[in-house]
Amino acid sequence: MGLTGEYQGPRKGADRAVLLAHGAGADRNAPALVAVAAALADAGIPSLRFDYPYRATGKRPPDRPAVLDAATRGAAAELASRTGLPSERLVLGGRSMGGRYCSLVVGAESDAVPALGLLLLGYPLQAMGKPEKRRDDHFKRLHCPVLFVSGTRDSLAPRQTLTRSARKVKGPVALHWLETADHGFRPLERSGRTIESVLTDVAETCVTWVGALRDEL
Repeated sequence: MGLTGEYQGPRKGADRAVLLAHGAGADRNAPALVAVAAALADAGIPSLRFDYPYRATGKRPPDRPAVLDAATRGAAAELASRTGLPSERLVLGGRSMGGRYCSLVVGAESDAVPALGLLLLGYPLQAMGKPEKRRDDHFKRLHCPVLFVSGTRDSLAPRQTLTRSARKVKGPVALHWLETADHGFRPLERSGRTIESVLTDVAETCVTWVGALRDEL
C-alpha cells in the first residue's frame, strides 16, 4: 500500500511484534507511540509505527473509513512480512483513532484479522460532544486480550463509561488509568506529574503487558 512507517527492534528471533497506529491529529511520531516503540525495542520486541495515507500525503482530515480500514490491514500484513510472524503473533493497537481501527479490523464481522492482543491507548469511546454514540458495538467480537490505557480526565472515554463498555469484550481485559491525564495524556500540574513521566508509565505498562501475553498462549 506504499506504507510510510518506521520499524524498530530485532529482525529475527522475536515471538511477537506490535503494530502502532496514530491518532487523527498526529502521525507515526506521536510522543506516546515513540515512547512505547523505544521501550519495546529495549525489551527485544519489534514494532512498526506507520502513517495513514492522509498523513503520508500531508493532509489534515482523516481518510474515509474504508481507507483507514484497508491501511490498518495493510500495515499489519507488512509487520507480519518484516518479522516472519503470523498475524496471530501480532499485537495491534495505537493511539485514539489508530487503536480504534485496529480493534475494528480484529472485531470485524467478516474477514476479521486475528491478533495476539489489542493495545488501545486513549481509546475514543465517544465522539466529542456525543456521549450517546459509543464506539463499542464491535467489542463483543473481541476474543483476544485487550489493554486499555486511558487518562482519568479523558472526555472521550469517561472512566465509568469505559469500564462498563470494556465488559463487552470477550477476551481478558486490563485497564490502566493515568491519574489526572486527559485524552492527550497530559496530567494536571497539581498532580506533580509531567507528560514525560506519564509517557514513561504508558511505555512501561505496555511492555509489561505485551510480555505477559506469553501467559495467555
